[in-house]
Amino acid sequence: MSINLIRFVRAPLAVPALRNAMLATGIAALALQSGIAHADAPPSFADLAAKVTPAVVNIAAVEDVADDSGGVSDEMPFHFPPGSPFEEFFKKFREQQKGAGSNTKQKVTALGSGFIVDTAGYVVTNNHVIDQASDIQVTLTNGDQYPAKLVGTDAKTDLALLKINSTKPLTAVTFGDSDVARVGDWVMAVGNPFGLGGSVSVGVVSARSRDIHSGPFDDFLQLDASINQGNSGGPTFNLDGQVIGINTAIATPNGGSVGIGFAIPANLARPVIDQLRAHGTVERGWLGVQIQKVTPEIASAVGLKLPQGALVADVQANSPAFKARLKRGDVILTFNGHDVGEMRDLPKLVAATKAGSAVELTVWRNHARETLQVDIGRLKEEKEASAADQPDAAKPVDLALGQTSKVLGAKLAALTSKNRQQFGIGADVEGVVVVDVDADGPAADQGLRPGDVIQEVSQAKVEAPKDVDALTEAAREAKQPAVLMLVNRGGDQIFIAVKLGQA
Repeated sequence: MSINLIRFVRAPLAVPALRNAMLATGIAALALQSGIAHADAPPSFADLAAKVTPAVVNIAAVEDVADDSGGVSDEMPFHFPPGSPFEEFFKKFREQQKGAGSNTKQKVTALGSGFIVDTAGYVVTNNHVIDQASDIQVTLTNGDQYPAKLVGTDAKTDLALLKINSTKPLTAVTFGDSDVARVGDWVMAVGNPFGLGGSVSVGVVSARSRDIHSGPFDDFLQLDASINQGNSGGPTFNLDGQVIGINTAIATPNGGSVGIGFAIPANLARPVIDQLRAHGTVERGWLGVQIQKVTPEIASAVGLKLPQGALVADVQANSPAFKARLKRGDVILTFNGHDVGEMRDLPKLVAATKAGSAVELTVWRNHARETLQVDIGRLKEEKEASAADQPDAAKPVDLALGQTSKVLGAKLAALTSKNRQQFGIGADVEGVVVVDVDADGPAADQGLRPGDVIQEVSQAKVEAPKDVDALTEAAREAKQPAVLMLVNRGGDQIFIAVKLGQA
């Protein structure tokens, strides 16, 4: 059974009949099962719900979308025998009507959730809830409705800040410390699922630091409190009534809640919201490197005892990393005193650093630690510390070309105008092209593909297949467990470590 990740957990506007039908079914929050009460958990969540729900709001975002149907339904008004003149007549009539209305627009309303973080009327929600909206309405639990002004958005963290003006006192909630939330801690989610505002669900923190591949700063809390369409942007509270997460996505095989929801941690959201309130935008630090994961094979190839850190696959020209003399093949182990346990830690650490700050890096280079100083720059939209892309396999090529490497289990060839054209390799790329890969060989096991261009082996440049064989054979004779190769794949440079013990 396949599981889908639904990031855009916003609900279409529920029609009254559907709303009434859903209410009639008695949709309710999770109840505590007998025998699992704890001294830290209340016998009821009613007091907590009464305290925080006035600060949770329903958000209706209206978006103008093109309507190319001309208001004409695809349904035939009558049933005609297939192929009859009447059927053909109505088909042509319907197409003409659609064409005539191709420039019309219709308003589509989607519902989400949010919460007030300041009695002055500042409301936090998800960016995807209000993205492209021409009109935003905020409704409180008492039914009061206000037009909302968009203060700012941050697509990278999927956060947005709104502002409403009220002559009545507003209830606000505060952010808590999401770092102290432990797996198994009680939480309560409040929101607007399916347009049913003020809904409460209870559960626990199921996991921490989830990477759902939605952006460069993924660090989600996983919750088992029921989250459905329309809960997006709503808060998850701890037992002290503090917001420790912002509900954003669910994993589901059927579109409904199965107890796997994801919330942006408060400690990630708080500085973003503060910047949106102060400036309307978010400023992030920039290092200027392309990075990739340090696998166990790469770790053994570069002499690291553990697969840790972020491997530098490329350094952008004139970037802070370039000026600090970072090199391709360096493994960044610490950043500004913080350990880089894995690749995805680095973009978050860099982004959280103020532009202009002087930062100390510890890198692994030539089987030893080195310390570098770098002045962090300001991230622009097109610049990120990103993972190396891995495009699809290249086009077929004449397998008669090239010679087989006994060490790698791959057929290699010098670059020529013919195989450059066949594989789409740029004229500025130098190295040795992989023509074919033995499915049972060491190269295939580590993801080497036809069309890859091997540029370096053990950080030494190669120009011919014999260079690759000589360097890999030398590494094997030196009893190295793996050899590190710099590969150009579709214009991007990545490192691949090939185990030599399998050869």
